[in-house]
Amino acid sequence: MRTARRDTPVPKTLSARLLTVLAALIGLVVAGSLFPGAALAQSPGTPAAGVAPAAAQAVGLHVGDGRLLERNGNDFVMRGVNHAHTWYPGETQSLADVKALGANSVRVVLSDGYRWSENGPEDVAAVIEQCKANRLICVLEVHDTTGYGEDAAAGTLDHAADYWIGLKDVLAGQEDYVVVNIGNEPWGNTDPAGWTEPTTAAVKKLRAAGLQHTIMVDAPNWGQDWQGVMRANARTVYDADPTGNLVFSIHMYSVFDTAQEITDYLNAFVDAKLPILIGEFGGPADQYGDPDEDTMMAVAEQLGLGYLAWSWSGNTDPILDLALDFDPSRLSDWGERIFHGANGIARTAKEATVYGGDAPGDTRAPTAPGTPAATAVTDTSVTLGWTAATDDTAVTGYDVVRVGDGTETRIASSTTTTATVTGLTAGTTYTFAVYARDAAGNRSARSAAVEVTTDEGGGTPGASCSVGYRVVGEWPGGFQGEIAVRNTGSEAVGPWTLAFAFADGQSITNMWGGTATQDAGAVSVAPASYTSTIPAGGTVTLGFTARKGDTNTAPTAFTLDGASCVTV
Repeated sequence: MRTARRDTPVPKTLSARLLTVLAALIGLVVAGSLFPGAALAQSPGTPAAGVAPAAAQAVGLHVGDGRLLERNGNDFVMRGVNHAHTWYPGETQSLADVKALGANSVRVVLSDGYRWSENGPEDVAAVIEQCKANRLICVLEVHDTTGYGEDAAAGTLDHAADYWIGLKDVLAGQEDYVVVNIGNEPWGNTDPAGWTEPTTAAVKKLRAAGLQHTIMVDAPNWGQDWQGVMRANARTVYDADPTGNLVFSIHMYSVFDTAQEITDYLNAFVDAKLPILIGEFGGPADQYGDPDEDTMMAVAEQLGLGYLAWSWSGNTDPILDLALDFDPSRLSDWGERIFHGANGIARTAKEATVYGGDAPGDTRAPTAPGTPAATAVTDTSVTLGWTAATDDTAVTGYDVVRVGDGTETRIASSTTTTATVTGLTAGTTYTFAVYARDAAGNRSARSAAVEVTTDEGGGTPGASCSVGYRVVGEWPGGFQGEIAVRNTGSEAVGPWTLAFAFADGQSITNMWGGTATQDAGAVSVAPASYTSTIPAGGTVTLGFTARKGDTNTAPTAFTLDGASCVTV
């Protein structure tokens, strides 16, 4: 787990830092060199994975021969993303947006109330219905367990198990659509060998309570299992489930920076017929390492394993936002890689057959959308609208492309018949066209094209900005804050300096997205490498932890490069 803009005093970026530094100090590498594949070999008298006696009684998604299967026996390979629902409960459109981009599954962040506000039965039921309405398989996970044993604020797997049991009535009958991920990254780097017993106990507790869903378990070492504990003890945990319907989840970030490490780890489980998927992973490099996402995705496709990219939007470290500000028409480079790159979601995802995916005869492409019309043309942006395409099942989304010199470049996606294209150059002529997509991945012919010439412009860089400040979590003597800096001007700004002042003696102790310098209450922030430029109309988000006293008044004035910003 490397990032997440979330209500916690220990941001996800710090988790990876602890993990990577510790690994470097000890001189260890990924589990492949610590625990050879033989450690997973089937012990005498142990039933083969996936053929436990109760497997034949599967009532929905289940495991067979080391594979995740649907009720009808169809192989189901997850291709989707993570979505931080518990911190952004209002972003319900996100599920429709990831579906429109081709995903067949989504991992939804929930809270059991131990660390954050509990997602109650009504909320969880609504999430499940939203997943089903958007034809997505729904992986539900409790995030409060993150880093247990190392992060003092983390809850236990036993507490998470009680939460799931409390939702038994909500989950009943949803076995075709829902996977229960007991707890996110439920063990830190402190004594990771302690992971096995509570994981086994939680699995047994859920089964004893009557839950029949496929269960997913995360690895220790903040999910990355760099000491090989999950790999070495996977058979023991798997055999603790009397139904045999249990899937392992490995999280791959900077620990997995070579092809050999990734290939060895995943193949160890496949060779042992133990079901596994990549439940979280990141690709962009940072100061802690450069994950090899190309190999992760390629090997997952080669082995027929699922993957769920981190994460849709709202990260403390926005470099891992797939979509900027939850806007599907503004995919980041990371988002483009996941959805449209080699072995990406759009090319490899297949809808679950419970929703009619891969139905015989579902090969008809939608009709071409109408010719786009341009409105709201500025020097750097344009809004396009078009007549809807039609399809024999349903149109799920549209791709806007820029056409020129015999080539086309995808620049926006939309689930509606409009899209706003940003980042254009003033006084320049562009040609745009649109494609439609359906749920089966069929793509229409290209629409007729429209030419648009942007305005001449002439705005002043750095003169227009707005800042949103909020406290996202508090505890005695400290708090976590977030600052969203938006460039409302017509040209990019950067590198930049943000200045503000605390009135009650607050003192920043750590910041991500920038570097803070503080003199008494006055704070000056310089950007990190990945936030150094704020595009026109764009936003960068800074997260921080700080000390405080009894009073914690929010700053009321901010300047960007010396110019006053609007406070929102």
